This record gives sequence, structure tokens and C-alpha cells, in this order.
Amino acid sequence: MAVVPPFSDLVSVLETYRGRDRVMRTISYGCQLAGGILVTRRQPGEASLGQSLLAVSAQLSHCRTVLRLFDDLAMLSYSCQYGLGNKEEDGAVRWLSIFSNVADQLYYPCEHMAWAADAEIIHAHSNRWWTLSTTLWGFSLLLGTARSLRILLLLRRKQHTESSRDFFQKAKAEMHMEALTIIRNLADLANAIHWLPSGVLWAGKFSPWFVGLMGSISSFIGIYLHYERGRCATV
Repeated sequence: MAVVPPFSDLVSVLETYRGRDRVMRTISYGCQLAGGILVTRRQPGEASLGQSLLAVSAQLSHCRTVLRLFDDLAMLSYSCQYGLGNKEEDGAVRWLSIFSNVADQLYYPCEHMAWAADAEIIHAHSNRWWTLSTTLWGFSLLLGTARSLRILLLLRRKQHTESSRDFFQKAKAEMHMEALTIIRNLADLANAIHWLPSGVLWAGKFSPWFVGLMGSISSFIGIYLHYERGRCATV
């Protein structure tokens, strides 16, 4: 009987770029959540630990930004593969997906420009580029939410016309994942608006721990959805 090395599943996740990014994102927001809570307690020892956790969160976030410098081609490959979404049965889902892909594709170069301006590689105002990249991210999240809502509506309609038990179970599982996707997108959207310039809805009004909470919710849902989709693909 083969002996399974300890932490083999975690090692497998960390050996992939996407898996490592999910782990870093979860730890980053978790540190921000815990650090933000400890800082508000105003106890000398706890406040110091809280500041350290917030520093870890900031460094991991910066690391993820640098790693995203290499995501443009992967996004372009996905966009080209999806194309005009001719395989989609519903026109609304197709166009929502297309516009979401465009927003995601434009997001990366805008973020790269903001990063380069902060690093003084180029002479530009990074705030403008950060605002533009965050706006594109928020727009993509809105489109993704609308897409999931549309898919939920279509699945509900099909449930009234289909009597197959297999279809009902499959549709129920897909609806569950789309509902979680909506929650995930809305949690990220809350943070995206927070990072926009002051005066836009609740921009700048979240405390660090609340940003960490929204990000943690999104991250854990993302990990769960990745696991579930991988499990369904192997069934």
C-alpha cells in the first residue's frame, strides 16, 4: 500500500500558479481581518501583532500584483477561446460573458501601469491607473453577477419543463454554485467600491477588518467552487 506524503494535497495546490494565488489571497485577507480586529482593541501587545499582520497582508497583496504582470496572455488565450460565445444557448449570457472578458482583459494593463508608476518605472500618476483598473474590476464583477442571475433564471425555467431526476440534481448543483458565485462577486464588489476615490458610494469608509472579512468570504467561496467544479469534472 503506497504511503501518501504529509500535506500532499496542499503541496499539489501550491505547485500550481492558480493554486498558490488562491492560498496567498486567502492568507492575505485573513491577516487583514485578524490584524484589523487586533488593532481596534488598542491593547499594546495586540495592536503590535495587528500591525504586523496588516503588513503581511500588504506584502502578499503586492506579491500578487507583481505576479499578475504575467496574466495578460492567459486572459487573452481564454478570451480568444471563448470568442463570441457561439456555443452559448442564451444571448444574454453570451454578451455578458463577452463584455466581462473585455473588462478583464483591459484590467491587467491598467494595473500594470499603476504598479509601474508606483515603482517609479514610468512617470505617471498611479492613482488614475489604480482607479481605472479598480473600475474595470468592479464592472467585471457586476457583469459576472448579472450573468449568474441570468443562468439561475434559465435553470429555474428548465426545472418546470424537465422531469428527469438527473437533470434536476445537476441543475440544483449548478444553481448552488451560481448562487455562491453571486455572493462571492458581491463581496469583492463591496471592496472594489471601497477602493474607488472618495465620494463614490461607500468608497474609503470600510475599516481594515471589514475589507478582510469581505475578501475572506470571497476567497473561501472561490476555493470551494474550484474544488466542487474539479470534483464534478471527475465524476
